[in-house]
Amino acid sequence: MRARSGLLALGLLLFIVPAAAQDYPGRSIKIVVGFPAGGGVDTSARVIGAELSKSLGQSVIIENKPGAAGTLGAAEVARSAPDGYTLMVTPGGHAIFGAMWKSLPFDTVKSFDWISNIITVPFFIAVPAGSEFKTLADVIAKAKAAPGTVAYGSAGPGSTHHLGIELLAGKTGAKFNHIPYRGDAPVITALLASEVQFALATPTQTLSNVQAGKLRALAVAGNSRYAGLPDVPTVEESLGIKDYDVRTWFAIAGPAGMPLPVLDRLNAEVRKAVAVPEVRTRLVGMGGEPAAGSPKEMHDRVARELATWTKTVDDAGVPKQ
Repeated sequence: MRARSGLLALGLLLFIVPAAAQDYPGRSIKIVVGFPAGGGVDTSARVIGAELSKSLGQSVIIENKPGAAGTLGAAEVARSAPDGYTLMVTPGGHAIFGAMWKSLPFDTVKSFDWISNIITVPFFIAVPAGSEFKTLADVIAKAKAAPGTVAYGSAGPGSTHHLGIELLAGKTGAKFNHIPYRGDAPVITALLASEVQFALATPTQTLSNVQAGKLRALAVAGNSRYAGLPDVPTVEESLGIKDYDVRTWFAIAGPAGMPLPVLDRLNAEVRKAVAVPEVRTRLVGMGGEPAAGSPKEMHDRVARELATWTKTVDDAGVPKQ
């Protein structure tokens, strides 16, 4: 009798899940942002959220839950019901969580269904306009000749800015002096004041200063040149090293286990949203390159970057939090 009841319950579940997915969405959707309002993650979430609200016919509410470098928001989403009504927009720093934190209330990759990338943002290696360094090769040569004398600024220990330079150090054998700051903007302020000799920074903080002649971009840290500064070479072009691709991204995800029809619907809607001219204009204005993709592509990217950052942290002996 129990076996028959179990089979009946399973049959009802199999019926209910597709039906619920077919009716999705039937109410408002919440997008959690693990960072304060006004930043790049928050802005991209609001741009995409507004477009999804139009196409899905339901309100999309952005809920800021800042704290612990974004892990508080990610933890809330990971433990939410996997029904497509609680999502998150998270940056490339998410892939660093598993590398830098001793313990987390979620698995960096497996606790989430990765819906799609939204935007990819390159980093630049920049120096003050009056710097002695004319090329990235000059920076590496000085750091090798006098280990620990070339200082770089970062947005804090374990940030992409920090680990991106540690990755460069590991690939070149250079030894730098790390000076951490509290965020991206203070790094640029320090760089402009020549408190540090170089830094890894995003276009949002770099482009206007480069265009004003206050900073010089020595290299693009991504795997291709940046359209906004087409004359700036990549790190690979500058140094001849392979597999150096340090970019951040903003992606949308939900808790693991969402019904496949819901995941596919959300992916399709995000792709359409990113293709809307007004949306693309706003995303490009953030210094990035709009780039939606499949759930598998996003999942594999997070897993790949987690492996890269874990090796970087271990090789460099960076203390875990």
